[in-house]
Amino acid sequence: MLKSPMDGQWTTNWELQYAQRTQAMTSSIIRDLLKLTQQPDVISFAGGLPAPELFPIREFKEACAYILEHDGARALQYGPTDGYPPLKEFLVEKMQKYGVPAEMENVLITNGSQQALDLIGKVFINRGDVIVTEAPTYLGALQAWNLFGPRYVTVPSDDDGMQVDKLEEVLKREKVKFIYVLPNFHNPAGVTLAEERRYRLVEIAGKYGVPIIEDDPYGELRFEGKDLVPIIVLHKENVIYLSTFSKTLAPGIRLGWVTAPGRVIDRLIMAKQAADLHTSTFVQMVANDICQRGILKRHVQIIRKVYRERRDVMLEAMEEFFPEGVTWTRPQGGMFLWVRLPEKVDAAKLLRVALEEKVAFVPGAAFFPNGGGHNTMRLNFSNAQPEMIREGIRRLGRAIAREIDG
Repeated sequence: MLKSPMDGQWTTNWELQYAQRTQAMTSSIIRDLLKLTQQPDVISFAGGLPAPELFPIREFKEACAYILEHDGARALQYGPTDGYPPLKEFLVEKMQKYGVPAEMENVLITNGSQQALDLIGKVFINRGDVIVTEAPTYLGALQAWNLFGPRYVTVPSDDDGMQVDKLEEVLKREKVKFIYVLPNFHNPAGVTLAEERRYRLVEIAGKYGVPIIEDDPYGELRFEGKDLVPIIVLHKENVIYLSTFSKTLAPGIRLGWVTAPGRVIDRLIMAKQAADLHTSTFVQMVANDICQRGILKRHVQIIRKVYRERRDVMLEAMEEFFPEGVTWTRPQGGMFLWVRLPEKVDAAKLLRVALEEKVAFVPGAAFFPNGGGHNTMRLNFSNAQPEMIREGIRRLGRAIAREIDG
């Protein structure tokens, strides 16, 4: 037998090779929970998952076949970093209908809005920079930025979103790099930033010269009430706006976009070139074909109706099955609602009890960058059928009662 030339040689200790910044990397509790909830008898409200039975699979199949037959060579070729021009044009027209000041040169297409968050971190965040977020805030943004070593300062939120009047206290004492806000159907809280607070947010941020990151993945999923003015409309030179097809079309296509001042887009393009050259040309062309045929618009109308029904079922079941002392938000759209438990209940411990009852949720502490939220949890209502929602809430109510009584 031949002897390997490396026999008896040293073996790499990989722990000593990792960059120091990897110490800030953590696994998503939500991703970890999804592994635990794959059992068919577990009803999961944990993932931020759209309803898979509503995905327009036939339309995707038709669009893929059409693109490959009529423009296959271009679809399978490299493309421009900033995105496929016809899809960018569609997005510009779409955003302009909401008043967003979008032009071709200030839009960048990304691999989901999660990549946009990562690119923002690479371009803007130095170690020790102060970022203002709501408490709670989107876990994916924290994961994207923790690698760059920022310091988070939080502003509390209520049923009308970020308590903007408390923001000025922060900006007076801190040198802030940017303010991160999810104004529509917040993940995880489900709340919407009131219109008067949007104006006040822009006013305060402008006064102290602090830019705003407006993350808007759920804005089109409004079930009731009127659309509120996007923050970017109020101060286009001071706002970076993010959105995605993940919640309106399908998350598996990994398509999002950034709208920002042209000079910011130029820097983000350079960061994206280094990351992946460009987003899949084929996927962009397929999505554009679907959008141009009006499928996206019809699909959004369908999911609004279905998600509203599921939200209502969950709210009604919570009224029936949750014990006294538990409160929750009533979202006007989106995919989530937020539950506040009695102070003595630890949601992380409750999760273990809930899993015994074959139901899952996300404990709220993960959404607080500086700690807190031990007695909160996020529930997703978009992914489960109404009868499963009702049964899952019944099980969860039983688990909560066990913890309160225990």
